Amino acid sequence: MTGIQDKRRAIRHLLREREPADAMAAYYALYHPDERTTLIVSPLVDGQHADGYVALSRTGIDLFRPLVTMRLPTDRDPTATEAAAALLRQALGPGQPVIISAPDRYLPLLRALGDTQSEERLRLYALDGRRFEPVINVLVTRGEGPGGLPRFTIRSSQTGTEEVAATASLNWQSPTFAEIAVSTRPQFRRQGWGRSVVAALCQYVLESGRTPLYVVAEENAASIQLAESLGFADTGAREAFLQTMLRPIS
Repeated sequence: MTGIQDKRRAIRHLLREREPADAMAAYYALYHPDERTTLIVSPLVDGQHADGYVALSRTGIDLFRPLVTMRLPTDRDPTATEAAAALLRQALGPGQPVIISAPDRYLPLLRALGDTQSEERLRLYALDGRRFEPVINVLVTRGEGPGGLPRFTIRSSQTGTEEVAATASLNWQSPTFAEIAVSTRPQFRRQGWGRSVVAALCQYVLESGRTPLYVVAEENAASIQLAESLGFADTGAREAFLQTMLRPIS
């Protein structure tokens, strides 16, 4: 099994594409462009299905470090720790810097295998369309981000030079979900501009038939408040976000 489409068919059963908790992993494993995706798949258990995989995705997050997502054999067999470790070592060379986004249940194994430079725990929010109300702000303009994905922006000339004050864009979108990212420059915060651009992007995503997702560090109270004010609800899913590298086998 060498073709990426064959590998995608072998791992599709591991991912619940319509569940927010699996949405990002499903995007990178199944929909990220072929030429920017490397899939390492565990041996097939029945000639058709794998019980784990690791995906290395080249993204705009970092030009030199791949984003690594995964589903490990331990999900189906809690005793399969050695198989999970072997799969990670097959996918990631020792000393190779990577960015990992994975369910926090994998943290003990990832910590045991790697030298971690930074670690965050992230909350996953999904928009409840019944609670969402559009925010009208004439300052918001629409443009395009990387890959032609939409971006909504507010610009300001308060400092004498026009600059981007707040922007909301999509990290990725699958047929079912789209993940929203927002950035507001410090001097323009507490004016509701971050909320305005996120609301505009939410409206776009809903009209496309997708559900907006919002990922935020657990300690980022301001970003959590912004999300909840627009109708995002905590799904209960938690992701670990690590900058790390595997240690050599001693």
